[in-house]
Amino acid sequence: MRMMKRWRVSHWPIRYKFVSLLLISMIVPALCLGSLVGWTVDRIIERQVNENTLQLISQVNQTLEFYANNMQNATYLIAFNPQMKAFLDRRAPRNDYEMRQFLQGITTLYPEIAGILVVNEYGDYISNEMYSRSSAPLTKEWWYREAVKNKGIFKMLGHPIGRNVISHAHYTSAEVVSAVRAIMDPETQKVKGVVLVDLKLRVIAEATKNIRLGKWGYLLVMDEQGKSIYTPSRSTVTAVPLRWIKGNSGAFSKNINGQHVQFIYQRSPFTNWTTIGVFPSDESALEVKEIHFYIVSFIFFVCFIAIGASYYLSFSLSRPISQLTAFMKKAQAGDLTIRYHGERTDEIGMLGRSFNHMLDQMQRFISLAEWQERQRWEAELRGLQAQIKPHFLYNTLDTIQWMARKKGADDVAELVGTLAKLFRIGLSKGKDMILLAEEVEHIKSYLRIQEVRYKDKLDYTFDIPEYLQQFYVLKLLLQPIVENAIYHGIKQRKGPGHIWIQAREHKGVMYIRVKDDGVGMSRERLEELRKSLDIDFTSGDQEGRMRKVKGYGMMNVQARLQLTFGPSYRLHIDSEEGKGTTVTIVHPIITHLP
Repeated sequence: MRMMKRWRVSHWPIRYKFVSLLLISMIVPALCLGSLVGWTVDRIIERQVNENTLQLISQVNQTLEFYANNMQNATYLIAFNPQMKAFLDRRAPRNDYEMRQFLQGITTLYPEIAGILVVNEYGDYISNEMYSRSSAPLTKEWWYREAVKNKGIFKMLGHPIGRNVISHAHYTSAEVVSAVRAIMDPETQKVKGVVLVDLKLRVIAEATKNIRLGKWGYLLVMDEQGKSIYTPSRSTVTAVPLRWIKGNSGAFSKNINGQHVQFIYQRSPFTNWTTIGVFPSDESALEVKEIHFYIVSFIFFVCFIAIGASYYLSFSLSRPISQLTAFMKKAQAGDLTIRYHGERTDEIGMLGRSFNHMLDQMQRFISLAEWQERQRWEAELRGLQAQIKPHFLYNTLDTIQWMARKKGADDVAELVGTLAKLFRIGLSKGKDMILLAEEVEHIKSYLRIQEVRYKDKLDYTFDIPEYLQQFYVLKLLLQPIVENAIYHGIKQRKGPGHIWIQAREHKGVMYIRVKDDGVGMSRERLEELRKSLDIDFTSGDQEGRMRKVKGYGMMNVQARLQLTFGPSYRLHIDSEEGKGTTVTIVHPIITHLP
């Protein structure tokens, strides 16, 4: 039932309806008239079959003689070339590369030539495309002897069956036709060498394939020995005995497989090849009939006009509708940059402009929503960054107060200077990103302050390559993590503790590790902290969830990393109770600020 509905005219696209209507109204009458006239013309006695066929065969022979003459000219060019003369005389020096380039130039000049091989009397050869199958001397080859036998006269050999030469293009013997000419010494009349030239069979096929002899007639070419040079694949007669051919041109008929077949032939005096036209005797397709030509032309003209008019009208109406449909599908898939471009003033143009206006409005609304979301994220990011400053200030002031009570005022000046430097780098003139070198200087100031308090209990090591310190990182990236290492690791262990701060680059990502040998943490506490770090800060406001978790300093760093660079950049924590904790910061490589 669905198939029946699909074939109803009412379900057809508009383009198909217009095309169908115009084609039926114009082409069907023209086809009927043409068929009637054609049926009448086919019964007119055909005339001048032999003359027209011989004219076509003569054209083919001229084409074949042209190619053969080009091959002969190529042998003359080779014989007069100085490099080739030196090669034939075996005189040094010689440049094989220049000779091959020369041969390549000939094949470029005559693209019908498949390859050229030049052999001197000593068995040496040079070629641009062909080479010997084995080490046997080419002077023993049958084609070489045939060239010597003709004493400098150009000779067409036919298909090179059984020769010891192959080509880089892997032409088979059935795909080329060979010709040879011996190069003679003009004084001694001694053979100095032989030029072998291969002609591509496809040029012969191209010369004959466009010749139509009736409905199924064709041309074949054979050499002077009756061997086939070219036979089309659709031929029913592949060979013609030489005894049937008498003279240089003529016609005869034979009964082959119960069918009366007409043969018309003509021999080329230059190539000694015979081109034969084969077609049924009752065929009249060779005759160009004036009335048939006018009728076919009329039908063709009517069909051309009908098809052109129908497609033009249907295209002018259906194309903008199809474009709008495609644009709507792209917009539905999320591409709001697509626009309809047209100057039509009809209903289709009005629809396209309304579609553009709708997309403009949608883009404005989306841009506004993105801007509002970006403002919210930036405010949230700056709020998180600002929260960390008083958090550390309280601890530092506590240390200064403790120092003032414990000792005299001399050491307080140094401590306050370090603290001022710490604040100066921490503020960074309001910048969110600073060089890693500045961040390292900041954390060194922080550790010097802590050394005053913990004395020999705290030791630290920096292992950061110089080139990494020229990259930019988030400000206050290390201080919360180092602070956790001191207060939750080193402070609670017995004896002195050590903190290692390292940085490495791998596959375009910077990895910064803060490792301590403090008390570490239990597996339960580690899992709880890891679970807290799994919050996706890019998905929206997580302030409520952050109030419920511990490790505020590290959560602050994690939030700033993800809000600035995305969820791929974060903290990784590993810890073992009694052995220490390692925090790895995954940070992108930033060479310059926008």
